[in-house]
Amino acid sequence: MNQSSQHLIKLLEKNGFVFKRSKDSHQVFYNQSANITVIVPVHGNKDIKKGTFLAILKQAGIDKNEIGLS
Repeated sequence: MNQSSQHLIKLLEKNGFVFKRSKDSHQVFYNQSANITVIVPVHGNKDIKKGTFLAILKQAGIDKNEIGLS
């Protein structure tokens, strides 16, 4: 499973999220139709921990099974 920040950002954008702003090493994405804001940690080339990755997907309302994760 690819747990990079960039992969997560692509999944969010594909599901209607747009970049809103960034602060330090975190980027804020917003989905206007669902009125959901999620924060993505961006720490260089390091992968996001699996639990954090899945928690952000859950906050965004994205089913991990729909995108091929389990």
